[in-house]
Amino acid sequence: LATPTALMVGSGMGAENGVLIRHGEAIQTLRNVDTIVFDKTGTITKGRPEVTDTVPVEGYTKEEVLRLAASVEVGSEHPLGEAILRKAREENLEPYKAEEFEAITGKGVIARIGPSQKFALVGNRRLMEEKEVDYKSLEDDLSRLEEEAKTVMLVAVNRKIGGAVAVADTLKDDSVQAIRELERMGLKTTMLTGDNRRTADAIAKKMGISRVLAEVLPDQKVKEIQKLQENGEIVAMVGDGINDAPALTAANVGIAIGTGTDIAIESADVTLVRGDLSGVVTAINLSRKTFSKIKQNLFWAFFYNVIALPAAMLGLAHPLIAEIAMATSSVTVVTNANLLRRARIRPEYQKKEK
Repeated sequence: LATPTALMVGSGMGAENGVLIRHGEAIQTLRNVDTIVFDKTGTITKGRPEVTDTVPVEGYTKEEVLRLAASVEVGSEHPLGEAILRKAREENLEPYKAEEFEAITGKGVIARIGPSQKFALVGNRRLMEEKEVDYKSLEDDLSRLEEEAKTVMLVAVNRKIGGAVAVADTLKDDSVQAIRELERMGLKTTMLTGDNRRTADAIAKKMGISRVLAEVLPDQKVKEIQKLQENGEIVAMVGDGINDAPALTAANVGIAIGTGTDIAIESADVTLVRGDLSGVVTAINLSRKTFSKIKQNLFWAFFYNVIALPAAMLGLAHPLIAEIAMATSSVTVVTNANLLRRARIRPEYQKKEK
């Protein structure tokens, strides 16, 4: 009774607080985790970025750059592409007709647009370098925008740079507080993102995150998790998207954001129903409190047996007394497990807000 009753009560408490746990092993592993890895978009941020800046080069206007970017992004399902399309609609800019659309994972998108079938590119530095597009004239603007924690996408036509579009995503309301609380608890926080190093460092500094893994392509996330594990770290991965699913499975504990994709939720050991990062703090606290209660239960169970069994063997314990003592021991264990319900597992800052 010592272990299963505590695990059952702990799982129930998790559900009451928006933390769904698939199996008891996840509670056990969470207690030993020393590194929390967060995907950025949709996990740390709200996943609904907005266009903040449009920078044209000589010969282009801001409207032309935005329209070109929107034309290429029409076939994209990426949040950054959707942000560009929303901005173009707000500016009443009709995208050109696009054909031969191709998304290049972790780099950007390409398509042929307009009646003249111009070859257009929208993406990061790696895409431009791969397609031999010179973007040095925008380097100062890129540095400035990236230091402001904005993601910048370059726009090129027929392998000539046309400008850049900067997009920023809003941090979730409790992200900074949750990260600070996890650091206070002695956990190392890590952000995993496809953004370039400068943008990633700017966001991490704002968040208080201790380590950044930047410019990571979606198919490289699993390798990054495995590298941390090879260094002896016990890793919990927090993510929400389709491309997070393999990393969630590879981590010692996968934690899915409940507002994310179904495949991420199915791949995870723990699901945060509300989608806020305070749920990670709650899950860690729950794990620690549950195993503290299990240790207490095991102590009382062994303490009883160490005294009672020799007494019974020596004939010093009457059978009736032994039966009463055994029943009392079981009741004690169950009662102690239920006292777990009194434990405070939600973050302190949430209690103050409430």
